Amino acid sequence: MFADARLTNLIANLLALLAVLAMVAGALTWVIRRPYFTIQQIQLAPMAGAGLQYVSPTGLQTALAGQVRGNFFLLNLDQVRRRIETVPWVRHAAIRRVWPSTLLVRIEEQQPLALWNENQMINTWGEAFTANPGELPDDLHLPQLNGPGNSERLVVQRYAEIARWFAPLGLSVREATLSPRYAWEVSLSDGVRLTLGRDPAADVADPHGRSGALPFAARIERFVQAWPALSERLGNRMIASADLRYPNGFAITLAPETPASSRPSKP
Repeated sequence: MFADARLTNLIANLLALLAVLAMVAGALTWVIRRPYFTIQQIQLAPMAGAGLQYVSPTGLQTALAGQVRGNFFLLNLDQVRRRIETVPWVRHAAIRRVWPSTLLVRIEEQQPLALWNENQMINTWGEAFTANPGELPDDLHLPQLNGPGNSERLVVQRYAEIARWFAPLGLSVREATLSPRYAWEVSLSDGVRLTLGRDPAADVADPHGRSGALPFAARIERFVQAWPALSERLGNRMIASADLRYPNGFAITLAPETPASSRPSKP
């Protein structure tokens, strides 16, 4: 009988404890679901450096409309972060809660380096992304880069190399195109179009690649070194294109001669 009394008391205490826990859980559930904790504000800040140029609070809130489910306690931050990273101009996002009803969103913006193929851009990390080019500053003129899928990093690398070679000549790259067979075509800021041929470094990526071509940089270096003497020799005549694929030199095509490009007559 004594043992039955102890068991009865133990069961009664457990039931009382469970009842108290249930009341506490119910109270907590009631509290955390109060409108007071509904997310009322989204604060936007850059991850580092200067302010944001392309991502605005209004645009972010529009993108998240109907997508933020839950309140300060129940919101799934990873889900919201993934949603924010689909917004144009957002490369990465980090989110934290700010008591009692605010989300602080830190944004790493895309840094556009060039236009990419028909409807994308490519950033300074060599990654393609989709955004509206019409939002770029009026004084920012991006080169056009083109290439097959998954060639972004190679194209950016080669673009940077070509730009460095021609910078001392006061020229920049207007367009660079890598064909599906990994051959290069480049247009310079003065309108000259260069045919560079295949890229030996891309042979691994190209199942039809053939080795043995003159190294990529050597073709450009040869042309750049000849440029001053060539320009002096041609005078006011303009070069339309240059084919750098030859093993021992290059071939140029002159632009049609116009009155403006004719050599001045000697007195």
